[in-house]
Amino acid sequence: MYKSNRKIAVVGAGSVGASVAYALAVSGLASELVLVDVNFAKAEGEAMDLAHAAAFIKPVNIYAGTFDDCRDAGIVIFSAGANQKPGETRLDLLQKNYAILRESLSKLRHGSNDSIFLIVSNPVDVLTYAAWKITGLPPGRVFGSGTVLDSSRFRHSLSRHCGVAPRNIHAYVVGEHGDSEVLLWSLAYIAGISVGRYCELAGIPPVSRQEVDGRVRNAGYEIVSRKGATYYAVSLAVKRICESIIRDENTILTVSGLVSGAYGIGDCSLSLPAVVNSKGRGSPLELPLSGEEEEALRRSAKILKAAIKQINM
Repeated sequence: MYKSNRKIAVVGAGSVGASVAYALAVSGLASELVLVDVNFAKAEGEAMDLAHAAAFIKPVNIYAGTFDDCRDAGIVIFSAGANQKPGETRLDLLQKNYAILRESLSKLRHGSNDSIFLIVSNPVDVLTYAAWKITGLPPGRVFGSGTVLDSSRFRHSLSRHCGVAPRNIHAYVVGEHGDSEVLLWSLAYIAGISVGRYCELAGIPPVSRQEVDGRVRNAGYEIVSRKGATYYAVSLAVKRICESIIRDENTILTVSGLVSGAYGIGDCSLSLPAVVNSKGRGSPLELPLSGEEEEALRRSAKILKAAIKQINM
């Protein structure tokens, strides 16, 4: 069953926003797709370019608009803000992107009764928390793309080593979408068995956890150093989240949202597996982590709480 409101608004038509709009246009999920940017001509150009693909995609009304056009959207995707530069961490973007978020949301507060706000801009966890505070919406309707992409990177790395399709690997990254993220090795499975056991049965060398951890954790930096920005994979991650919302799939995804008690963590937003459907994000699942993973998750939460204090939230 499809979500009744299939209008999607993308706020921010830069590299990420434009790529998200492209992925959504090709997917056929939206009935209406509006692009909003402080540079209206840029949004208009992107919308025109996408709209000209009408003969190759499913029917969708694509256009450039204003914040007023977002108010009746079923999903509002926030991708506006400064991109990460070589040498910058995601948390380095906090002050400037928070200012943009605050100004934008002041114009978007009066959305439709079923609007879901999906935050993509970095630092996504802190901005997700801020968006929840600013909008006053239920926490299930304000969440971020979180570590959905990081979890895909984890599965991709395991896939290359084990020779198994990424879709057949269950492995999650939780915590911050950033330097303190936590790879859940204790819950990484292939065909119902641990990755280590799979390697034994398949007769292949064990996975180097240190190597995979570094590859996943530093992936964004590696891409930025080579091409200046990351946008293709994250746009598909956002499309996947929207798919679960619009199709009411009840998919478990590591989106970022309010945590209030799980693992002794409270009053901050970070990524944990949660059911995503047409109502938004369900309560995060408290999985049986190893002691080391749980401690690392709490450290990640501590870092994010310190960042939240920087914006007086």
